[in-house]
Amino acid sequence: MLFCCAAAFPALAQPAPQTAQIRHEAQSGLPSYATVATAIVGAPLVIDARITDLIRIKDNAAPSLVAGRARLYVRADVLALIRGSSALPTQISYLADVPLDSRGKVPKLKKQRVLLFARPVPGKASDIQLAGIDGQYAWSPELDTLTRRITRELLAADAPPAITGIGNAFHVPGALPGEGESQIFLKTANGAPISLQVLRRPGEKTLWGVSLGDIVDASAGQPPRDTLAWYRLACGLPKALPQDAVGAETPENAEAVRQDYQLVLRDLGPCS
Repeated sequence: MLFCCAAAFPALAQPAPQTAQIRHEAQSGLPSYATVATAIVGAPLVIDARITDLIRIKDNAAPSLVAGRARLYVRADVLALIRGSSALPTQISYLADVPLDSRGKVPKLKKQRVLLFARPVPGKASDIQLAGIDGQYAWSPELDTLTRRITRELLAADAPPAITGIGNAFHVPGALPGEGESQIFLKTANGAPISLQVLRRPGEKTLWGVSLGDIVDASAGQPPRDTLAWYRLACGLPKALPQDAVGAETPENAEAVRQDYQLVLRDLGPCS
């Protein structure tokens, strides 16, 4: 018999703080590429599952519960492991803080198919911990396809790494007024080189591209939107160049690099 209190589930980790801005599908439809990518990056486990049973935990026995949500003890059948380094049992258990409906009631989730963005609980093979407060998401064919595509991109051998900052940047003026090239070298989580090149010519559209590797490719173009390379830039680049990145440049060249960097950010668009 199961009892509706936190002490009844000592093996389960509490829901993690919010790390991904996933919202319930009924409220916002299919989430953006950046939202799903952020969830996958923070989740060693991505699971396709179907809820078989759930019990609401009393609010006074649910530490750190956010207003407007209910904490549930959930059991689910594993349908597929989309991301994970080891096999899972056929049934898993976890805690989920779910938004209440417009009547203040827990939504009907039993038998619902869900995608879970989670991490394992050490020593408990059948228990998982959701990676964010919204780490459970209603399954849909579109979300499943997007999730699997991003997972493949992330796990590919040549996947662009996370950006951790700006290295150095410089600008070389051209022979004509308004002509010049800026190069901006990025810092990454695994040390792999990434650089941005911005080329200005009088009377022409300013072009920029990203080089993934040691060789700066002058012909490299912009990464297509809603790809992992776009995500790493749009969601990883700081909003402005740090002063030390252009400390060796003249004031004029430093300002040119800053303008070119802002052009890159505008073209990438927000990390929505």
